[in-house]
Amino acid sequence: MINIVERHQHILNKIQVNGSLDVHSLCKELDVSSVTIRKDLKLLEDKNLLYRTHGGATLNNPYTVDKPVNEKELLQSAEKTRIGILASELIEDNDSIIIASGTTVLALARYIKPKGSLTVITSALNVALELVQNSNIEVIQLGGLLRKSSSSVTGPYSDNVLTNIFCSKLFLGVDGIDLEFGLTTTNALEAHLNRQMIASSQKIIVLADSTKFGKRGFGRICGMEEVDHIITDSGISEHTIKSLEGMGIKISII
Repeated sequence: MINIVERHQHILNKIQVNGSLDVHSLCKELDVSSVTIRKDLKLLEDKNLLYRTHGGATLNNPYTVDKPVNEKELLQSAEKTRIGILASELIEDNDSIIIASGTTVLALARYIKPKGSLTVITSALNVALELVQNSNIEVIQLGGLLRKSSSSVTGPYSDNVLTNIFCSKLFLGVDGIDLEFGLTTTNALEAHLNRQMIASSQKIIVLADSTKFGKRGFGRICGMEEVDHIITDSGISEHTIKSLEGMGIKISII
């Protein structure tokens, strides 16, 4: 049996390669108990060498914080633009869709150019203002409490509208994608509204740059089993791609 120094080195080497790891696999590889591995991960976290997660550990801080929308828009802007362009190609003439809030779905809105008619329901003011310039698009702006940090609304007024409609697609932006915990955002009320959008949609399409993977926000939107399609950039790891495909989720990489 290898000693503690060798175990720690093995753990650090593996997490550098994969970006994350799980306790169960480490127990098999190192032939030790889960209690021993959890103690190892705690010691390594105390040294700021990794972050513990449910059932494992990750190299990057998995917890997201809320940021103003104008600050978010500057992050991974090129990737968001390419994601938005690809997502716009999924919209069909005479479609009825829901667009949630976030800077990645805002990028989508900028590239929607339907030849036929299109109905868009959205909670995001900036998305609505982008789309209202196109005469072929009918925009239904959900009402409610305005969140200044995201320029979007939440609350029962939006819920009431969503319970009476059904759309072909939901384009959803998120703050975190965790393979075990699911999709999250930094605000619990927005997470609730996103769940209502999911219930009112046939197909769930998540638009997220690769930095969102392995992250968790305060509000859980749903589990990965609800997701049909994810559009992201080439920064996503092969391990994550294979895991998502194993769940039956389509992955498009720009």
